Parts: sequence; C-alpha cells; structure tokens
Amino acid sequence: MGSFGGVSADAYARFMGRFSAPLAVPFAALGLEGVDPAARVLDVGCGPGMLTLELVRRRGSAGVGAVDPEPAFVAATVASCPRVDARVAAAEDLPFAAGEFGAALAQLVVHFMADPVRGVTEMARVTAGGGLVSACVWDHAGGGGPLSDFWRVVHRLAPDATGEAGLAGSAEGQLADIFQRAGLIQVTQAVVESTVAFPRFADWWEPFLLGVGPAGRYVATLDASGVSRLEHALRDELGDGPFTVTARAWAAVGTSR
Repeated sequence: MGSFGGVSADAYARFMGRFSAPLAVPFAALGLEGVDPAARVLDVGCGPGMLTLELVRRRGSAGVGAVDPEPAFVAATVASCPRVDARVAAAEDLPFAAGEFGAALAQLVVHFMADPVRGVTEMARVTAGGGLVSACVWDHAGGGGPLSDFWRVVHRLAPDATGEAGLAGSAEGQLADIFQRAGLIQVTQAVVESTVAFPRFADWWEPFLLGVGPAGRYVATLDASGVSRLEHALRDELGDGPFTVTARAWAAVGTSR
C-alpha cells in the first residue's frame, strides 16, 4: 500500500471519503454477517477511519482494531475513534497474533496493496478459524466506480492516459480469485453500492484538484489550460448539478480455515 503517501487525511476524506463513508454501511453488514458479536474485528487499510467508525457503531471501540501504513491516516482514525486499537502497519505484515479477530475487513484497499495475495493471506492469519475475511474494490474495470465518469472523459481527451481499470480486484471475479489464492474457503462474491448527491458540479469537481490517488495525480500533471479543458468537458458531460453518482464495488467474503 502507500498509494496515498503524502496526502493529508482531510484531502483524502474530501475526495474519496464522500463515497467510502456511505459504502461502509453495506460493506460492514456484509463482512460481519454471522460473526460472533463478542469477537473483535479488524479494519485493514483503515485510511482516516470511514469503515472504522462504522465498525465502532456496530461493535463498540473495544471490539475494533485498525491498521494503515500512513501515520497521518492512523492519527485521523484515533482522533475520530479514540479508544480503537489503531496501529501503523501494512496489510502484508499485520502486527497481531494468529486468530486474534473474528473478522477482518479491507475496504477499497486490496487494489493498492503491494502484494494483494499476501495481504489477504495476512488477514486470514489474524482471523480465527471459521471467521470472515472480506474486501471490496471499486468497479473501475466495469465502469461502475465513483471515478468512472472522470476517466471516461479523460480517455476521450487523452486516450493514452493511465486509468484505474487495471488495479487488482477491480474487475468481476478478480477479488474472489485473490481470496482463493490466499487460502480462504467458501469464497463468495457480492456487490455493494454507494450513492452520493452533488448540489453543484463544483462540489464534485473541486476535490479532484487535491492531488489524491491516481485521478488527482493525473490532474496535477496538467497545465492550467489542460485542467480548464478537462473541467469544461466534464461539466458538459455531467451538467451544472444537482446530480447523483451511484458507485458500485465488487466485494468478496471468505472463511478463514
């Protein structure tokens, strides 16, 4: 992981948090289904704590752990969830004992792991036998992600621009394959969604100027005229507002051995 290194927690929250916070509700429900209510649960790649906060609502602070490789994100998680056991660590090397949790969840993280199979294998290691491991990734490859409108217009203007469709797990079936390669059993695939309303085009567009993630970094490579050209093309595509964006994420759930 580390795709968001150097990005402030506030910038991340303004850019992706607007989609990931509502996504946490159905994803947490999926990842905790049937899990012992007394078991602790782990948020892997917690970012500034969108999923962590939802897990705390469902389990209480003492029942939740969280990790992220970015210290600024862990600090933001601690600020919003002060009694959660939040640590700086990568998914591929979790600082917990085997079987310590009843469930491990990774929201919008697997596609940024340095080694997705190893990361999910670590999630399985710290999850007790019979517990659940779950992950979700935006449907970048299928055009259903929150940034798909952006990349569609970018590729119309610059066909050679690198988008996010090739990120691990972002196409149907890929997450389930990663889970099976990581040794999980009873792996199933699902879809979770997030719908966000934007009163004005500017509310949707301005966070793209913060330099967050592949989309923000792409915008940062453009000169002023390039940014203006892209902004006008996107406004033509989406309108001045209000409008809503419904984003789809592939999810996989597996059982730890």
